[in-house]
Amino acid sequence: MNRAALRALWSHWRRNPLQLFTLVAGLALATALWSGVQAINAEARASYDAAAGTLGQGRHDQLLPAAGETADQAVYLALRRAGWQVSPVVEGRLRTESGSVRVVGLEPLTAPEGMARAATPGEGDLAGFLSDPPLVAAPDVARMLGATHGPVVEDASVAPGTVLTDIGKAQRLLGFDGRVSRFIVLGSQPLNRPPLDAVAPGLVRQPAQGGSDVARLTDSFHLNLTAFGLLSFAVGLFIVHGAIGLAFEQRRGMVRTLRSLGVPLRRLIALMAAELLALALFAGAVGVALGYAIAAALLPDVAATIEGLYGAQVSGSVRVRPEWWLSGLAITLGGAALALLDALWRIARMPILAVAGGRAWALTGARARRWQTAAAVLLLTAAGALTVVGDGLVAAFALLGCLLIGAALALPPVLAGLLTLAERRTRAALWQWFWADTRQQMSGLSLALMALLLAMAANVGVSTMVSSFRVTFTEFLDQRLAADLYVATEDAAALESFAAPMTSEIMPSQSVETRLAGLPAELYGARIGMTYRRNWRFLFATDAPWDAVAEGTAVIVNEQLARRSGLWVGDTLAVAPEVRLPIAGVFGDYGNPIGQAIIAEPLFSALFPEVTPTRFGLRTDDPSDLRRALIDDLGLPESAITDQGALKAFSLQVFERTFTVAGALNVLTLAVAGFAIFMSLLTLAAMRLPQLAPVWALGLRRADLAWLELLRAVVLAALTAVMAVPLGLALAWVLLALVNVEAFGWRLPMFLFPLDYLRLAGVSLVAAALAAAWPARRLARTPPAMLLKVFAHEC
Repeated sequence: MNRAALRALWSHWRRNPLQLFTLVAGLALATALWSGVQAINAEARASYDAAAGTLGQGRHDQLLPAAGETADQAVYLALRRAGWQVSPVVEGRLRTESGSVRVVGLEPLTAPEGMARAATPGEGDLAGFLSDPPLVAAPDVARMLGATHGPVVEDASVAPGTVLTDIGKAQRLLGFDGRVSRFIVLGSQPLNRPPLDAVAPGLVRQPAQGGSDVARLTDSFHLNLTAFGLLSFAVGLFIVHGAIGLAFEQRRGMVRTLRSLGVPLRRLIALMAAELLALALFAGAVGVALGYAIAAALLPDVAATIEGLYGAQVSGSVRVRPEWWLSGLAITLGGAALALLDALWRIARMPILAVAGGRAWALTGARARRWQTAAAVLLLTAAGALTVVGDGLVAAFALLGCLLIGAALALPPVLAGLLTLAERRTRAALWQWFWADTRQQMSGLSLALMALLLAMAANVGVSTMVSSFRVTFTEFLDQRLAADLYVATEDAAALESFAAPMTSEIMPSQSVETRLAGLPAELYGARIGMTYRRNWRFLFATDAPWDAVAEGTAVIVNEQLARRSGLWVGDTLAVAPEVRLPIAGVFGDYGNPIGQAIIAEPLFSALFPEVTPTRFGLRTDDPSDLRRALIDDLGLPESAITDQGALKAFSLQVFERTFTVAGALNVLTLAVAGFAIFMSLLTLAAMRLPQLAPVWALGLRRADLAWLELLRAVVLAALTAVMAVPLGLALAWVLLALVNVEAFGWRLPMFLFPLDYLRLAGVSLVAAALAAAWPARRLARTPPAMLLKVFAHEC
């Protein structure tokens, strides 16, 4: 019985291969977008874990300099003599002709076991390591360094963009003679050791937090990607739900016959579920393979984005990891089951002889529409409540979910109301039929239109966010890049004495990595002049912030530090262990994930006398002459001098690459929505002959019917586009005002771009017209005999 029932069920797909393709393609596309995003996230997190293992972050407490980037090596000796079991680490950037890499120097005799093993190539080769310490790096970095810094040992377990070596060799490579970056606190410590402030008052202890700082810093970025992948999966799932619903509606007669022949209802439901499970597994496998291809194409841009925003290195190649392909298959099966439940529930509740009767699946009942409207109102109300009382990144994404799903559920009732209004205001019989028939087809097209609404809203929202960011970022660069030339040199005194006669202002840049208000931050020393006073704009400030900073009696901070620390203008901030200054201003610092604070150059030099400036901004009336003089007379290399235009162009290039992934996912999501409309129209075309045949019999030509079908698709797409724009703007506001603040620490102003919205609406109308073109062409070429069969089969 089971075999016969399965053959009967499968015969439907043999007769309707297009529906089978719709089902499989919908699941595969949805899975591809989801698994591609998960593959990118998994690769990034694997890189973070490798970096954490290499650098000892997350698993061990750390002792860090309270101010500055390094501590004196004598502090290490003092700690060990006092009984503190610590291991020193030297860490810095090494510049090469092919770029820069992170160098990590370890002391293998005291380093934790995993780190020491990673830094010591081979088994039992400690003596060789100490006598001639090599560099240990991943294969790509090893090839880059082999020509100039050999020997380099290849080890795929080393974090991307990182080189491990002995601490002494790292000090020589980085120029850190007698200096240490941090200390790793080992697990076993003597109970009677003196407190840290008695042995090394210049150090602070950072507890282990179970994960790398970079992983926590980038959590918001990966959460954004996951949310986009889930939205894309939801759009694809609309295709699957529509295909399954149409298939089960067409199989009503088959179900009636099988049950009449003695197949139990439970067994029939189980066989249908098994049938869909097999199709879902196949579609999921195809989707995972497509997801791998998507991830491989997008990962280089994601790696560039994460490095640009967070300074973290991510591998540029995708590995097949169980966590992402298993999650892809799992969500495919879950999505297919969700789409299947409705059809199975309706079949289970229908009497045996009523299964083949009733209206087509495309005509949903008023009761179902009332439930849908109620759910939409509930979700939109919840979104409004979360806007007022919600707090945190999770609440922001819950608000996004309620807003998008609620709007999608509200779309069919709103469209039905508009179509009813159009029908009532029309007097011509043909157009009354057109509007009534369009309303009747809403149930069959509602899922595809909901997918289009979500895809368009996502496009409007993300493009508004990116374009607003672009406008703000460009203005931000115009303010910040006020110098005409930027020069990098180790000889600050020679540069200043040489350039002084040819410049109106010299602005040295000196900074240290430190902790401010308990958070990782950068502290800068600035020479306050007219450039700062004229070009910098504050979000909030006292009456004369730069005067107070120049006098050494105040500090200014960026928005990220202010929001995360809960400090604002008028509060005091400790910039050194015994120096607290009031905050005179908060400035926007777009694109920077960590905190920054700026104090006057004399105060900075007094606090950190060992730090000398190596980069300078020069204001001059003749940049080309000054550049030539710096190269010819002072002997600086051309690579050490950058003009304002080149630096701005590079910054904008990094910015554009940052949002490549979002743009690609936008295009893919809109393509999936267009595919949903196409497949829905194509599947409904054969089912609509009973509605179209009477109109044809009354004298309307088949070509006219085809044009009306094309017009119907364009009208529905246009109405959907009109509703998608305000939804997309609401989405943009949530991203800019809530998600961006929680995720990155700054808030962006929102700008509107009407031409972009019109262009997107035009693309959507073209996509709808193309989707309807083939079904309309098939209708125009439908043989009259097939239309006449409708009347021959009438009872």
